[in-house]
Amino acid sequence: MSHHSEEQEITVLPPDKAKIKQLWTVAGILGLITAFEFLIAFTMHHGTGKTIIFVVMTIVKAGYIVGEFMHLRYEVKVLFWSIMVPITFIAWMLVAFLYEGFQLSDINFLRF
Repeated sequence: MSHHSEEQEITVLPPDKAKIKQLWTVAGILGLITAFEFLIAFTMHHGTGKTIIFVVMTIVKAGYIVGEFMHLRYEVKVLFWSIMVPITFIAWMLVAFLYEGFQLSDINFLRF
């Protein structure tokens, strides 16, 4: 009777340098956008302009994250834009409703 081992050999692959470089590139771009947001947060006066910059930068970061980590950047462009356009309109709608609401209530919260 022969004795067969059920153990499987584990193969360790070398790291894929292209993927590692791409991850560091993504981390660098997101870090730069975040650094820009911090710069705006601590140097610009509160107001509508600052709020608009933060909303736009949030949409840019969200689009970049969705494109890279959910791999929508490599899919059909229509799929990517079918997600990003509604998000942009929702953000615009929220800003417009807040602006109109503050105008109706005579609160000068949103000012340049």
